[in-house]
Amino acid sequence: MRESNHWSRGFAPLREWMGLVSAASLYSCALVIFLACFASPRAYGDVGVVLNESLDTSVARITGSGHSAVYLSNICPESPIKLRLCRPGELGSVISNYTTLGEDQPFEWNVVPLSIYLYGVEDPENRPIFGAEKVKTALEERYREKYLSAYCSIQSCRTSNSAEWREMVGATLSRSIYIFIVNTTVEQDRELVNEFNSLPNVNHFNGVTRNCATFTQRVVNTYFPHAASRDYINDFGIASPKAIARSFTHYAEKHPDAHFRVLHIAQVPGTIKRSTEARAGTEQLYHSKKLLVPMLIFADHELPFVAASYLLTGRFNPEHELEEHPTAQATDISYQIKQAKSEKDIARAEELEAVEGEEREQIVGTSLEWKQFRADFDSVVEEAISQQIISDGGELHRVFKRLDHEGTPRIDAQGGLWMEILSRGEISTIGLSASNISAPGTDRQAQYELVLARTEYVLKAPKHSRETMLEFKHDWALLQNARMERAVSTAHATAPPASNSPSAVSSRSLD
Repeated sequence: MRESNHWSRGFAPLREWMGLVSAASLYSCALVIFLACFASPRAYGDVGVVLNESLDTSVARITGSGHSAVYLSNICPESPIKLRLCRPGELGSVISNYTTLGEDQPFEWNVVPLSIYLYGVEDPENRPIFGAEKVKTALEERYREKYLSAYCSIQSCRTSNSAEWREMVGATLSRSIYIFIVNTTVEQDRELVNEFNSLPNVNHFNGVTRNCATFTQRVVNTYFPHAASRDYINDFGIASPKAIARSFTHYAEKHPDAHFRVLHIAQVPGTIKRSTEARAGTEQLYHSKKLLVPMLIFADHELPFVAASYLLTGRFNPEHELEEHPTAQATDISYQIKQAKSEKDIARAEELEAVEGEEREQIVGTSLEWKQFRADFDSVVEEAISQQIISDGGELHRVFKRLDHEGTPRIDAQGGLWMEILSRGEISTIGLSASNISAPGTDRQAQYELVLARTEYVLKAPKHSRETMLEFKHDWALLQNARMERAVSTAHATAPPASNSPSAVSSRSLD
């Protein structure tokens, strides 16, 4: 298995490279490696339960349930409605169903490449670093024209915002995502491809017995029977995304050979409303202020039962699972620690615990490390204020809204995102992808403000909305690079023209 300790061995050289390559290039490469380190070698594949946070819209405002889907590292789309085994270099896919995909036919499920699902682009190097509704809409339209035209020709599919195929394009612009992953075999992947390609792809979604969570349950249990199950008590008989993730996690933790790990992809900073943590039934009743008063009035006798059920049997924190299982290596070490303790080999257990701690810190960081970055960032902001780049720290809160209001997104032929900004009658351009944020011709002032605002957001975000430390360190390199590029740009703009210098004329005459 291509385990994540490759990162542990490779991280020190990457730090050294920061002075030799551009931060944007390093950031892009790091993202590709970050995704790849969760995949297995070609002899194996992965299946993962995708837990999307709640959008807090429509019915979700009451249920807070979020959404469920399935990640498949060795299965890719032949089309949005047909599966095939991935070819070398492909990153896998996500398969999911919704109330209605809104397409010309009532398909039960669609499948999209992993990078399309997460970021809306084929190449992770073109991952958006800023999220807005107009940016997501541009990515959706590009996907529809390029991949979905044969299945989405009716007007409602092309124009309606309620057509839920849109949810499968750039999902991280709208919400944070956790993926709970275990290994599969090529034989298991091939069986799933054959089964799903042979069965009718017809939607029977009803919200109760057939919903996104039961679809995920069905896919996962095709690989591992009874690995995922609903929680009849805490979800009142209805399968919820969180219950499927919890039951699958419990299954994986009991099987050391599964090489269990959890991946977290935070919502892209921007102007789109922040997603909220997904909740099960009793958990929502326990935490929601909206539902507490009605419960006290109409179901005061049931309230103690709801609270007890959640506290005793329904608690599950995806962020804690990430911290416990950030890599397959960390999970494997935890099993070795348990074995060492059972054999009363205390010295061995302590040695393994130290290694396990280092493995976790590489991904999630420590509270002290995050605190130090916040202090360092405060110094950067003070410098920006003293140089009159921003008027005060509060101006960073307005950068995203101003960029959204004044900018028009476009996507180039390679899938890179750009924003054309109209300000004071002048048009400037800024790259919105990790691959082009430092591209020639970008507005260095707008670039630096954007990276400052993005860094501030990540450092102040709660854990479930925050990038991992592994990602943030490359964001930090991006900030330092933008800071340097703006300084160079400002120096060039204020320097006197070389042609007006007598020494310059003399130099040319001697050439």
